[in-house]
Amino acid sequence: MRVIISGAGQVGYGIAEKLSQEGNEVTVIDSNSDLVQRVRDTLDARGVHGHGSHPDVLAQAGARDADMLIAVTQVDEVNMTACQVAHSIFEVPTRIARIRAQTYLNPEWQNLFARDHLPIDVIISPEVEVGQLILERMEFPGADEIISFEDNEVVVLVIEISEDCAVVDTPLKHLTDLFPNLQATVLGVQRSGEIIVVGSGEALHVGDHAVVAVARDQVARVLALFGREEPSPSRVVIAGGGNVGRYVATRLEQGERKVSVRLIENNRKIAQIAAETIKESIVVFGDALNEEILREVDISDADMFLGLTNDDETNILASVLSSELGCKANFALVNQAHYSRFAHRLGVDAFINPRSITVSKILRHVRRGRIRGVYSLFNGVAELLEAEALETSTLVGKPLRDLDFGDGVRIGSIIRGGKVIMPTGDTRVESGDLVIVFALASKVRQVEQMFRVSIDYF
Repeated sequence: MRVIISGAGQVGYGIAEKLSQEGNEVTVIDSNSDLVQRVRDTLDARGVHGHGSHPDVLAQAGARDADMLIAVTQVDEVNMTACQVAHSIFEVPTRIARIRAQTYLNPEWQNLFARDHLPIDVIISPEVEVGQLILERMEFPGADEIISFEDNEVVVLVIEISEDCAVVDTPLKHLTDLFPNLQATVLGVQRSGEIIVVGSGEALHVGDHAVVAVARDQVARVLALFGREEPSPSRVVIAGGGNVGRYVATRLEQGERKVSVRLIENNRKIAQIAAETIKESIVVFGDALNEEILREVDISDADMFLGLTNDDETNILASVLSSELGCKANFALVNQAHYSRFAHRLGVDAFINPRSITVSKILRHVRRGRIRGVYSLFNGVAELLEAEALETSTLVGKPLRDLDFGDGVRIGSIIRGGKVIMPTGDTRVESGDLVIVFALASKVRQVEQMFRVSIDYF
């Protein structure tokens, strides 16, 4: 696939890195020559210096033969114009744009992105995606990560295994006997830095980070079984009054469960905007790294601190400080992937990488076959995929034990007509099923082939 990426910042570079590793023909455009040179020096991708919305620059990048344009510059209007030019002049088949300003996304103006106006096939809004994920993590704070798919019937949890886990050192095949009605499947673990796809004969050990597919209505039960049942927070302090912070605060105010929110912002203008936007939450102008400010918002009585500023260091250090001052749990937004290696050791309970979320959503539209959802795990070493099985799929009709997946691939669950099926060796995939698959990055192409659309289908 020939892909043009407009924008070589963190998101654009991350997408280019992932797609080029998978053998796609990638060209990256940016007006910053240093970022373009970085692409040329470190990736198997072309770099073009210029503005990604200019026709001559797009032509130089190969837009006439491109299969997809992904516009992820820092400016919404540049991204929208790039998609318009790619459609009107070069007839690029698929156009994806990152749009951050929420006013553009208001349902009242949705006709703006119709094909006859601004022809954008997929809109990525990182702030909304991140905000929704934070809210979901707050609902189940015992999970290190929680991944939802479009069907909303199954979620995948990443759970740290402690000595409190009831099934530690127990072969996974015994879980069904011990808990007959449990709808959960352990797919893999991160153990001593290595990602392992586990079979039914293996066991979980203390220190593992387990990847578990769970029917949504049993998430609380599974977290309790793993010794990670924790109540949802009712008193929350947020550092950062930008798009993400305001979105989370607003949604918490609108929720059915009463949550007290206090928001800290060190930019006076942004603090004023936040105070005018969110109705019930208290907005405090000040620095989240200032102990006096944290005491002013009663951090010692808070259930959770959310570090949602645009600065990773502030998010990490403020999270650590909030815990030292008595906050029960903390959560940090961390853009730099390498920070995650030590953030936990410093005392950060959980963190989200916005770049990873954006890359995961875009991958869904790049994957071949009937792939409906993609989520990258452990810095891209493994992936979760949700795919639709067609009649021509090699999975259909055979018992799973008769299929040769090889190492590195495991089916986590099957959704059939709204019903969740946790697979066994006797389970047969049927046409129309939605299948959740955990795979090492090196095996993703194999998974795509399982769900490919054969010519016979037509």
